[in-house]
Amino acid sequence: MADRVSTRVDVAIRGVRLDAPVRRTGGAGPSDDGHLLVDGANAALPLDPASPYVVRDGRLYLGGTDMGVAVRAVRRPRFYDLTTADGVPYEKIAKLHGADVLATTVVQTCVRYAEEERCRFCAVEESLASGATVAAKTPAQLAEVAAAAVRLDGVRQMVMTTGTTSGPDRGAKVLARSVRAVLAAVPELPVQVQCEPPADLAWIAELKRAGAHAIGIHVESLDDAVRRRWTPGKARTPLADYWAAWDEAVRVFGRNRVSTYLLIGLGESADELVAGASELIARGVYPFVVPYRPLAGTLGRRDGVPAPSGELVGDVTERVAAMLRGAGMTGAEQGAGCAACGACSALATAGG
Repeated sequence: MADRVSTRVDVAIRGVRLDAPVRRTGGAGPSDDGHLLVDGANAALPLDPASPYVVRDGRLYLGGTDMGVAVRAVRRPRFYDLTTADGVPYEKIAKLHGADVLATTVVQTCVRYAEEERCRFCAVEESLASGATVAAKTPAQLAEVAAAAVRLDGVRQMVMTTGTTSGPDRGAKVLARSVRAVLAAVPELPVQVQCEPPADLAWIAELKRAGAHAIGIHVESLDDAVRRRWTPGKARTPLADYWAAWDEAVRVFGRNRVSTYLLIGLGESADELVAGASELIARGVYPFVVPYRPLAGTLGRRDGVPAPSGELVGDVTERVAAMLRGAGMTGAEQGAGCAACGACSALATAGG
């Protein structure tokens, strides 16, 4: 197990030499990668022609050594060939993540995107600037694309995130409308929603009533100094508000149906990250620990902040996975969302 985890961590940081037809650049999440299956599990890995890892005949090699890991690229989905009734390519409405996850950023702009406010690892508006997506997806468009992705490509879950909006709901209102529309078209599709803590926590119950299966409320760090440095706009929302939102979300959605990102490599030690993850787990929240990646278009990349070491990522990942197992929590049991997909983290490989 330890060797497989260390290989999975190393390839997540150093990338792989492989042509992958399903890939994503820019966007709201930490992934600027190709979408692959590693030993049958979803994986989002950097595609780097200078990587020491190469895939040959469906196997991962380091130098001339077969690492004992099966790797294949996710095929281009058929729904990418279609266009909505109002003339927008489906691929600009939602993307395939891994082999079976549909993901969309419903509103591709963020009120926190000015440099003094912006999260330094985020490129949410870069894909909009490049023309790869549209600024706002309508509920009807999302329903049309989701139905086709399920019918044509066997999609089994959907993730809906959003740039933060100016209202006190912080994006929850548009997410609720979108979930209702998608589930009217494909009633059995599990959907995770992702937004900042709304000023009125009643929006969390409204998202559940809309039909959301799970929710992500992403803080990225539980250290206030790190938050002020890396997420200056979001840091104005006190951590106490995040804890209140997580507690309410667990009450509404249930234990292990609530998650948050914790990014490895923003300045915290392994012990600090693991302690924060432990507190989240005790409250029923799944800590999705993911390495920071210096993505093109981000302030972190501009300023030359490197990815974390494999040793740090491996240590945190294995310790958090052990705590999750001890608590009886796995990402797969969330049913929908980043932790259920697992592509951006090595937690699933480590048993979390």
